[in-house]
Amino acid sequence: MKVFNKVIFAGKRATCREPMAMALLKNEPLWHPVEVQARGLVVLFPEPLNQKAEAVMISSGISLPDYMSAQLEPSDFSEDTLVLTFDHEIREKVLEMEGAQNVYVLTDVTGDELEIMDPYGGDVMSYGLCLETLANTIRKLATVLNERSFFPDGETKE
Repeated sequence: MKVFNKVIFAGKRATCREPMAMALLKNEPLWHPVEVQARGLVVLFPEPLNQKAEAVMISSGISLPDYMSAQLEPSDFSEDTLVLTFDHEIREKVLEMEGAQNVYVLTDVTGDELEIMDPYGGDVMSYGLCLETLANTIRKLATVLNERSFFPDGETKE
């Protein structure tokens, strides 16, 4: 069975969906210790959490004090690291990186039909909807991680 000891949520800047997903997964009950991180593909310098994302998280009782974005690096990849993106375009860009492995779109892993929308540039309600959608998807992800029921090659492994 495949066990991932680290989950990285990867996106463009890692200032919105990625840290929201990270915080949500850290609050889910997992059956084994999992390090959870957020990384961006274009992080020229560390940036704090998007203010609207932070506002909706705080209103939901979630906080990420001192969060700063970080660049996804080839050293982040390993056999026991699962890298999750929010859309297929970003997944393809991540797969072009040296050493990329175990890279999937979050909603493909959870079996959801629609990708998680990017609220960047939208109003606070858009960010709230994104957080709500992410919360449901991250609960499903926790179940998948606990059951180890997602197998990259479509194979059933015992």
